[in-house]
Amino acid sequence: MDAVEATRAVAGEQVLVAMLGIPRLLSHQAWRATDPNEGRGLGVLLVPGFGFGDRSLHLTRTWLRKRGYAPIGARIGLNVGCTTALVDRLERRLERHVEATGGPVVLLGQSRGGGLARLLSVRRPELVRGLVMLASPVLDQLGAHPSVVRVARTLARLSAAGVPGLLDEDCFAGSCYDTNSTAMAQPLEVPAIAVYSRNDLIAPWELCADPCADCVEVNSTHTGMSLDPEVYRLLAPRLAAWARETDVDHEKIGGRVRETAGR
Repeated sequence: MDAVEATRAVAGEQVLVAMLGIPRLLSHQAWRATDPNEGRGLGVLLVPGFGFGDRSLHLTRTWLRKRGYAPIGARIGLNVGCTTALVDRLERRLERHVEATGGPVVLLGQSRGGGLARLLSVRRPELVRGLVMLASPVLDQLGAHPSVVRVARTLARLSAAGVPGLLDEDCFAGSCYDTNSTAMAQPLEVPAIAVYSRNDLIAPWELCADPCADCVEVNSTHTGMSLDPEVYRLLAPRLAAWARETDVDHEKIGGRVRETAGR
């Protein structure tokens, strides 16, 4: 693939192209079929992809809420900051959502957001009910399309020039990189789903196939994965199973509390 072809390939993944799939999603049975009791109040923390904010997962949040889940956004702004700093912020957000919902929650991240969610799952597995990674190159965070890596390195140069809140060189070849690379390679202690596509021109599918997760292939683009009805069709029964299991756990805990109180 020459430079022109590469540029066209990346252009085909842009947001405008992905948004063309929204009407298909909204008319699909996977979107329209709802059960307001399916989620049983299970919390979900949504983490956007590189360069995107919470609004990029607005439809995912709507889909979850209609099914009885309790989804919230990451509130990390555009996902362009230092990896360690972002995971620290997500950890505090996770702790608050666990307290608000009364139990472990699901982490759902797209692209880099899935990688951040995986790091958080390794750090605080006791707070995570399950992990969903959409088009997340967790086997090599620097293995994305060269154009994306160039943007990330440009942000690092801007950070070195004094612009705050961006990736810096330490995220590429320093203690931040070393720490998070080690953590990313650790096995997961929580159930996980990794969704990938061979049509993904940003994150090679091989890098998204986490061996610690249930890997599922879809026919999607990178940016459009959260707008693909097939993704929602596949996620629905898996998320519902996590919600049922969490509900059973709560009932067991409640039963033990009542039994102790009656003694």
